[in-house]
Amino acid sequence: MKRVIVGLSGGVDSSVAAYLLKAQGYEVIGLFMKNWHDDSVTISDECPWLDDSNDAMLVADKLGIPFQTVDLSEQYKERIVDYMFDEYQRGRTPNPDVLCNREIKFDVFMKIALDLGADYVATGHYCRRGVIEKDGKEIYQLLAGVDNNKDQSYFLCQLSQQQLSKALFPIGELTKPEVREIASKLNLVTADKKDSQGLCFIGKVRLPEFLQQKLKPKEGVIVEIPETLDAYNAEVPEFNSKEKELAFLSERLKYAVSDGVVVGKHQGAHYFTKGQRKGLAVGGTVAPLFVIDTDVEDNVIYTGQGKTHPGLLKTTLFVTNEELHWVREDLVLANGESMSVKARIRYRQTLENAVIYKVSNGLFVEFENQQSAITEGQFVAWYLEDELVGSGVIS
Repeated sequence: MKRVIVGLSGGVDSSVAAYLLKAQGYEVIGLFMKNWHDDSVTISDECPWLDDSNDAMLVADKLGIPFQTVDLSEQYKERIVDYMFDEYQRGRTPNPDVLCNREIKFDVFMKIALDLGADYVATGHYCRRGVIEKDGKEIYQLLAGVDNNKDQSYFLCQLSQQQLSKALFPIGELTKPEVREIASKLNLVTADKKDSQGLCFIGKVRLPEFLQQKLKPKEGVIVEIPETLDAYNAEVPEFNSKEKELAFLSERLKYAVSDGVVVGKHQGAHYFTKGQRKGLAVGGTVAPLFVIDTDVEDNVIYTGQGKTHPGLLKTTLFVTNEELHWVREDLVLANGESMSVKARIRYRQTLENAVIYKVSNGLFVEFENQQSAITEGQFVAWYLEDELVGSGVIS
């Protein structure tokens, strides 16, 4: 009998995942990951992880499976929280959920599970694992979940063949309403529980407050850049190579305060991210202001009016070799090669047509249509049909 350890988070998805595995005849053990208890960055008086771990325990009890809690807060702080602060300080916007899957659930947690004699680790993600044979070797596929509304393959875009070989995603074939229905029929305490928001496994964290406790406030100016800025209408030069054209298209515009007008003040450029609208507290504009760039060196936030401001829109981005990852190692591009793909630059975004080009120092992703707020530090993931084949950090 194969043994599976399920990451029980105290939510409905992992509860039903555990139930399905048991019904399929696996020996199932529930493990709750405790990832946070740093009182120096208290978030609120509520203690969500206690409630969640309690719910997870009740579910395990109801399903008749063994249950225990593992404390991963030290690794979580080191690998996720410190990394996040570091990225924000550099003026980039990290994605803690993607990292949490790569570094915690499918690394630290997986090692614990395998030490406990598990054959597999399972989570309540809405995605599927496929297995194909190629040149006599088994290759694992990361496939989108059947529920288009909830597909979470993007969050797993950094997984490796090794990690996928040991992973199971029991609810990937179901839609969210079907999952809730199963939980209701079983009378699980988590059946009607709201989906968790906020940082992976920390619970009710509001990011700005969280960051403010570590990154010191520092007053600076908010500058509004007009759509008529010359740089937006600069003539595109002729290029003698595709690579030069892509480098030009992916380049980040450098703004200066003199390019626009000062319209307000802020408490620290590192609290803001591209495409952000809330929290600027500047009124009186015809269309709402969006952040089009942040300068953490000089502590300036550059903004523009409206969703279609040219400062928000771009077709091309770049990923360095160090931050490039192929889930399908057999599909890796050699320098000079390209591939037509579907890609997204954030969770829940519909997949867009794009071409990826491999060059010596990294990889360009060129979208057919302009994308809004391509943000450094976030992940871009590319797909062939419904299979996620690779990803990288936007540089």
